[in-house]
Amino acid sequence: MKLTGRLVPVAAVTAAQREAMWRLMDRHYADVRRDSFEQDLAEKEWVIQVFDAAGELCGFSTQMLLEVSAAGRPIRALFSGDTIIDRERWGDNALAHVWGRLALRLIDTSPPGELYWFLISKGYKTYRFLPVFFREFYPRYDVRTPGWAKEVIDALGSQKYPGAYDAAAGLIRAGPSPCRLRGGVAEVTAQRLRDPHVAFFRERNPGHERGDELCCIAPLSRANFTPAAYRVIGPEPAVAVEA
Repeated sequence: MKLTGRLVPVAAVTAAQREAMWRLMDRHYADVRRDSFEQDLAEKEWVIQVFDAAGELCGFSTQMLLEVSAAGRPIRALFSGDTIIDRERWGDNALAHVWGRLALRLIDTSPPGELYWFLISKGYKTYRFLPVFFREFYPRYDVRTPGWAKEVIDALGSQKYPGAYDAAAGLIRAGPSPCRLRGGVAEVTAQRLRDPHVAFFRERNPGHERGDELCCIAPLSRANFTPAAYRVIGPEPAVAVEA
């Protein structure tokens, strides 16, 4: 059953939708707290909502723009916060489609300067989005992270997560009561490790099962999207955009 998605401002999220979002988080993450969920939502600008044909909310992703300085350079980044798709709906591209339309809109309307996607990943499925959608992204298994990219990652990680960002490892360290994926949601199996991107993710983030998150960036530009990304995004918006 094909899903549909839409982008809405956080203020437009209804109480019923907020409750459905929380239930999704609680079903897929262990030790997630309601107050942390509410805090993540409150600081964001938009929410991508995904619905089935019956109108049931079965996925979402919170989004915001960050502005930092990296080695004296002004940086803007689209940051994705809490994100989940019901495991029974994995494989549908509705969420990625809407996210791609949002990214293209920012690319086309942002003032001149550096623009990135800032992604933090505690599961290989999230990290695996990078090589599918982008030609250039960091960190990655086949190219050493250049100095300028490390500066951007450090600036974003340290500003967004002061006290938790480990610059040497490029990780957001989980706290004493970490939110982490539940067992069976995104386990790294021997078969998955045949994928060099998955193997790299586990090597760089050995504490992912306890909730450590790998900090990643991809330059946001039309030229940096892969052909596969454009197939998912499509030539025209096919979703309601209410932002």
